[in-house]
Amino acid sequence: MAYSTLTYDIDDRILTLTLNRPDSLNAFTVEMAHELIDAFRRASDDDAVGAIVVTGRGRAFCAGMDLSRAGNVFGLDEAQSPTLSDMRERLEDPAIRDGVRDTGGRVTLAIFDCKKPVIAAINGPAVGIGLTMTLAMDIRMAADSARMGFVFGRLGIVPEACSSWFLPRLVGPQQALEWVLSGDIFDAEEGLRGGLLRSIHPRDDLLPAAYALARKFIDRRSPVAVALARQMLLRNAAQAHPIEAHRVDSLAMFYTSIGDGKEGVAAFLEKRDPTFAGRATAMPPFYPWDEAT
Repeated sequence: MAYSTLTYDIDDRILTLTLNRPDSLNAFTVEMAHELIDAFRRASDDDAVGAIVVTGRGRAFCAGMDLSRAGNVFGLDEAQSPTLSDMRERLEDPAIRDGVRDTGGRVTLAIFDCKKPVIAAINGPAVGIGLTMTLAMDIRMAADSARMGFVFGRLGIVPEACSSWFLPRLVGPQQALEWVLSGDIFDAEEGLRGGLLRSIHPRDDLLPAAYALARKFIDRRSPVAVALARQMLLRNAAQAHPIEAHRVDSLAMFYTSIGDGKEGVAAFLEKRDPTFAGRATAMPPFYPWDEAT
């Protein structure tokens, strides 16, 4: 698929996904949502991709939803009157999928389901969906000049992109509520203090630092074990009892121990680098588990 709002560049197993609408500060559109969904699904199933770095072209990461379009700026069908039952029973019905479902949420679900580690390199302003889309990413790194905000209250709307699930888990309920209810714009230092960001970097050093971290995630690592570990940490932390994690951990240990684990143990004993043969396109038979419907 050729993208008009993104660039998709792979170099030595690191995919750089760049939001590419610099004249509008990379403002989010329905088209960008569809392209991001496709890009994350494509990368998840591409053995040439080991890790993903997401950034923006120009001076912004993403200035939020493009509010200049005619009609419902969020691309929603105002002729409908959806119910929670519709969202449970008809989620993939085209009328609900295209006319009711939050496009940002569809993007973050694609990120959540991805089998590759995802790093956000927030190079500039990131507000609204420009910030909530990063919550499903594994690591958030920012330029020292970045400004961020969950500004939905200023527009009379609510946070989206599954952020009511992700944000309190990342920063705790109190910090999440303060940022969302105030709608304040805050700087990278506050994002770091609040637990949203991993690190802050001079703008020119941001991408090299993101690539260096991505390299740690993929060099001499089993793609299957990386994919499983990512999903285990994301999914199992939300379970009601650790026995649910134990079920999944047991299967993951079993299948990795008879796969790339054999090579990992042999390499350790022989004091050499491992050569893992596993591929993320050939996951163990229990994967994916506990899929939402």
